[in-house]
Amino acid sequence: MAKYKEMYKQSIENPEKFWKPFADKVFWYKKPEKILDASKAPFYRWFVGGVTNTCYNAVDRWVEAGKKDQPAYIWVSSETNQDRIITYGQLLDEVVKFASVLKNSGVKKGDRVIIYLPMVPEACIAALACARIGAIHSIVFAGFSTESLAIRIDDAKPKVLVCADAGKRAGKPVPLKSIVDEALQRAQFKVPVVILLDRGIVKPEMVAGRDVFWKDIVAKKGGDKVECEKMASTDPSYILYTSGTTGKPKGALRDTGGHLVALYTSMETIYGCKPGEIYWAASDVGWVVGHSYIIYAPLFYGITSVIYEGTPIYPDPGIWFRIIEKYKINRMFTSPTAFRVLKKFDEKFITERNLSTLKVIFLAGEPLDAPTWEWATRVTKNIPIIDHYWQTESGWAILTNPWGVEQIKIKPGSPTFPAWGWNLKVIDQAGKDMPDGEKGFLVGVPPTPPGCLMTIYGDDERYDIAYFKQFPGFVYATGDYAIKDKDGYYFVLGRADEVIKVAGHRLGTREIEEAILGHPAVAEVCTIGIEDKEKGQIPVAMVVLKEGKTPSDALKTEINNTVRNNVGAIASVHDIKFVMKLPKTRSGKIIRRVVKALFEGKPLGDLSTIEDGTSVDEIREAIKGMGENK
Repeated sequence: MAKYKEMYKQSIENPEKFWKPFADKVFWYKKPEKILDASKAPFYRWFVGGVTNTCYNAVDRWVEAGKKDQPAYIWVSSETNQDRIITYGQLLDEVVKFASVLKNSGVKKGDRVIIYLPMVPEACIAALACARIGAIHSIVFAGFSTESLAIRIDDAKPKVLVCADAGKRAGKPVPLKSIVDEALQRAQFKVPVVILLDRGIVKPEMVAGRDVFWKDIVAKKGGDKVECEKMASTDPSYILYTSGTTGKPKGALRDTGGHLVALYTSMETIYGCKPGEIYWAASDVGWVVGHSYIIYAPLFYGITSVIYEGTPIYPDPGIWFRIIEKYKINRMFTSPTAFRVLKKFDEKFITERNLSTLKVIFLAGEPLDAPTWEWATRVTKNIPIIDHYWQTESGWAILTNPWGVEQIKIKPGSPTFPAWGWNLKVIDQAGKDMPDGEKGFLVGVPPTPPGCLMTIYGDDERYDIAYFKQFPGFVYATGDYAIKDKDGYYFVLGRADEVIKVAGHRLGTREIEEAILGHPAVAEVCTIGIEDKEKGQIPVAMVVLKEGKTPSDALKTEINNTVRNNVGAIASVHDIKFVMKLPKTRSGKIIRRVVKALFEGKPLGDLSTIEDGTSVDEIREAIKGMGENK
């Protein structure tokens, strides 16, 4: 680990010296005068005095370097059975046209544009067009509800909203324009222009004087040659709203220069990308992974990015692996949940495909349990499966195996070591360091690295309170629970509010879930703690079995014995309920608070991100008859 340790130490002790060589690899109209300004902590500013443009670094730079015929994006839709290759030259043409549309619609530097689109190339084109003219885009996941969209409209106050008639999910139309219309009625702020991408899926209702079709406005207002706006490194680039369990969503505001340098650095040092490769982040542009590793980072590095519209199991569980085989994908990024879903089905959907071009698979989004890591490694015939950990706020990895620098020994279940600039600690509520091997809160010692959020849009005070005043001392609170072992490996145990306290013993839900997932019949699990008069809380579990496995009391006993043997008797699961599906967001994260609320008979809260509402009904039915824990 000599090379990693040397680089990491420099990133903490001398961030100016560490980041300058990477900053020198991106394009600047004017080089930065100062790498880090920490004078107004916690409002850290990176590459101060530098002038650049995100779109120029993503597109123009490569066209000018002779790569105009190289694919920038490969779009594949298993929903519409279409695909499309967009070269860097073609992308530049389309981005310039849409940038012209925005400018001629009154959008100026610093104005906001909301993008509410499914997984189509136009989502990336619209984002890059905003970056070209210095507008701040806010992409809203095209699965959020009317109310969620209305809240974001009122907070961002956009000059333009870009949407589509509909998307598709598992073959079924998801009407988007009707959601937009209702959200615009609910919102207090009145958006003057709505640009509609007509995909021909449903017939949209158009509002005269406000709504215009994408193709029509491009034909009318897309003819100007629009050069890139010269942006200060510290100018904002985008807002991405991240939902908390309470209060309105937080608008994470990203800068320009720090975002650019951090993502470029990650492609080289974390993902180990090489010129000419194809990188597939199987996420949605509405989430931070989609922002960082579909729209931007692969293009910052001058390689090809995949945009995928669809799920991992539609039209069948082999679709991802056929795409990998067909397009010769080199590096993939997805979530542990996706592999847990695939684990339910026949392995032949994976094992029968030629995955020889795929060098590595990175997972993030939820903790990766060891049984899923072992299964994925086996069925992909030993392709390295690399767990790493980060957040909407961080914009890129917090914990990682730096595959591009040094391939560190994998410990299943651990996202390995801190990424560059993240000086991490595990502490207790009083702010004291926890001994190795003991659980505590994962925090970072400031400064936060490049690419991390600048602030919460419009609310500096909330930013300070939410992230830097949760513990005594001055640390960045991730909100997650973790342990660090004697070898320095970190294990993230999930959100701090997902800890179960049983008779005074603090248990991470992840520990119990990993034990349950170790049973050969189990595909997915959600464990929560519910209130108990005697013990304070007790663990209960919702279990999804693999195809062909039958629920039984004997199986419950077997699963619980696995927990007792691997975690301890204190972690014994009070009740196990077998269900067909778990409530998840469309990005694949299990919504544990919904399961907990159902068990405890409390309000369910916001369900706007849930993929399948029937999962709630199924769990409600499953917990009937549990007496006081109903």
